[in-house]
Amino acid sequence: MMKAVILAAGEGIRMRPFTYRTPKPMARILGQTIIEHNINQLPDAVTEIVLVVRYLKEQIMDYFGNKFGGRKVHYVELDACLGTGDALFRCKDLLTERFLVLMGDDMYTKREIEELFRAGDNALLVKKIDEPFAGGNIIVDESGNLLRIDEGVHTEGPSLLNAALYVLTPDIFKYDLVSIKDGKEFGLPQTLVEMARLHTVRLVHTRDWIQITTMDDLKRAEEILRKRRLSSKS
Repeated sequence: MMKAVILAAGEGIRMRPFTYRTPKPMARILGQTIIEHNINQLPDAVTEIVLVVRYLKEQIMDYFGNKFGGRKVHYVELDACLGTGDALFRCKDLLTERFLVLMGDDMYTKREIEELFRAGDNALLVKKIDEPFAGGNIIVDESGNLLRIDEGVHTEGPSLLNAALYVLTPDIFKYDLVSIKDGKEFGLPQTLVEMARLHTVRLVHTRDWIQITTMDDLKRAEEILRKRRLSSKS
């Protein structure tokens, strides 16, 4: 038995005006919301879902109710969005065993979730890229496990991006949250780096992760899913 924490509290500013009326994780792709797509990819080992909500939360809570797809649904309601680390730590009392964490507005597959489960007690999904980017570049140790995250502009590849899918143990809650953005938020990956000093955090490489930031990403996700469905039928 395992719980999956789905972070779905953000405002989706870069998808306005669409998100003025609809929370980004409730955007529909091929007839299903993004959250729904992710729930459908969860392995049978995940028996309960924890939805972290804030912005237009009633739409999410009304849609998924207290049970969805045969799984019990819990809600953690935030007063303010203070980063992914703060959002997860608000769920602490519900998480007493190994658990899954995923973003409610990105898309994942069952294959990579199951691969993450097999990787170890604590694991993180990453994507290798070759083009320059600004943000956090994941640095590995000699065994290929998480060592640190270098923030900044990275012009020489390859780099490793955080795909924001985690398998974690409650040991994460023993560490102080790491502040980011001049202390305005608390980052989950940065806090995970502190945990990695004493606990091995393995990395799993993704080929299927779909990051959704803009309306164009939403259209691209629909095209990708349509192709996947066609190839699965052939």
